[in-house]
Amino acid sequence: QVQFVESGGGLVPPGGSLRLSCAASGFTFSTYAAYWYRQPPGRERELVAVISAGGGRTSYADSVKGRFTISRDNGQNAVYLQMSRLKPDDTAVYYCNALLGYYTSNDARRFGSWGQGTQVTVSS
Repeated sequence: QVQFVESGGGLVPPGGSLRLSCAASGFTFSTYAAYWYRQPPGRERELVAVISAGGGRTSYADSVKGRFTISRDNGQNAVYLQMSRLKPDDTAVYYCNALLGYYTSNDARRFGSWGQGTQVTVSS
């Protein structure tokens, strides 16, 4: 059974940092590109970042470029999102997922099941 468990969210002031983690199971993680999506309050789920199966290629949404870094550890079946210089607009529930393909366009409909996500709130 494919499963994603996200963790590491919380309340952080503007300008702060957080590191999100995602544990994947039920499939051969090392052969899949991994994704972070987020869903701000009242809005659609949107692509944040993607990393290729081997970790050598990454892509980011313009809104987070230069502030967020995606990484992965295939030995641990995990993907991470290091977030810095956080802004109130980054407030959202953050989700991870995986696909065989590497896509840089935003389309949450490509994915099957999702985990519970982890809440990130940026506020003073």
